[in-house]
Formats: sequence, structure tokens, C-alpha cells
Amino acid sequence: MVLEIRDLHQKYGDQEILAIPSFQIGHGIYWIQGENGAGKSTLFRTLSGMLPYQGNVILNDQYDLKKQPVDYRLRLNLGEAEPLYPSFLTPSDLISFVAEAKKAPEGQVEKLIEALGINYLKNTFGSCSSGMVKKVSLAVAFLGAPTVIILDEPLITIDFEAQKALFELIRSYHAVGVTFLLSSHQLFQQGGLTVSKTFALKNKILQEITAA
Repeated sequence: MVLEIRDLHQKYGDQEILAIPSFQIGHGIYWIQGENGAGKSTLFRTLSGMLPYQGNVILNDQYDLKKQPVDYRLRLNLGEAEPLYPSFLTPSDLISFVAEAKKAPEGQVEKLIEALGINYLKNTFGSCSSGMVKKVSLAVAFLGAPTVIILDEPLITIDFEAQKALFELIRSYHAVGVTFLLSSHQLFQQGGLTVSKTFALKNKILQEITAA
């Protein structure tokens, strides 16, 4: 299995948000659907190691998020729905920092910057539009040698050209073994992206949606 969840529980205070007894996926592109407030972003942040949780999350049948946090995080990247970065930082600062942390191969940074049209590397984030910030967050999500890339609402605030570039990146990374978890209220199929399976996050659990 590429990613496995065992008895995952996530709470905010006394309110339980997630209660997923079991979830397993192999290599593929997976669409996670759910109404606003269903817990998609909470799930993604939990899987990326940003939030404490009860249970087990295991990558590649060997990297437990709690037991091997560094090895796990090197292999799973998250692009958040509405990224927030310090206003004084520049895209160049952030991309360089993450590239080093994720041990990005030579030339990868330049390819991602060109693909997504990030031509404002020296601007501060405080002077960037939401779409400009979003493109930087997407570039960061592809850095390194991830096994899994999670993209939370990747299509919001970016223009059509950036969407085309994103779909091409997803297809090319998937072709060499990367698995994707995606959430969106828009149809990925309209951009020519083939989804392996679709799951709904509802009533705290993940359930596969099958065609009628």
C-alpha cells in the first residue's frame, strides 16, 4: 500500500472531526469530495503531520508518521487550499528553503517555476495576489521526491494557463510513480485528468463513490 490509515481519530476540543477505522490506497490519483466543513482540510493536515492525532498513518508499508516522522515527511507533500506565508518573505525565499528541506534534485526548482509561470520571485508575499501565492504553494508541493502529493482545492484562484500546467505536472509525476490525493469542487475531468477513484468524506469517515 502507498498510504494506509488505521483507526484514525481527530478532535478539536471535545468535537470529533474524523473517525476513520481503515483506509488504504495504492498508486493512483484520488479525488476526495465533501461538503464545506466535512473535514477535508483537517484530514490533509493530519496526513501531512501538521496536527496531532490518534491512530496510525503509514506510508509505503514502512514509514509510520509517528515513528519515522522525518522519513515520512520527505515522502509526502501538501499544497494547502488557502496558503498563508509571512508577508515579508519572497517566493524565492520560500521555494529555496523547502527545496533544501525536501532535498530537491538539481534543476527541479527551475522547471517548476517555469511551468507555473512564477515570474515574481523577488516580490514579497505581502504584495502578491492570492493567485500568485497559490502558484507558489503548488510549486512547493512538487518539490523533492515525494511518494504522495496532497493538493487541497488546487484549482481555486489560479488562471486557466496555470490549471493546464498543474494538470500536466500531475500527469507527469503520476507517470513516474507519485500518488495524488486531490480535493476540489470543480471537475478534474474537464481538464483531461483521469481520476482512479473518488471518495466522499462524510460523517467523519471516507467512503468510495461508485458509478451508478
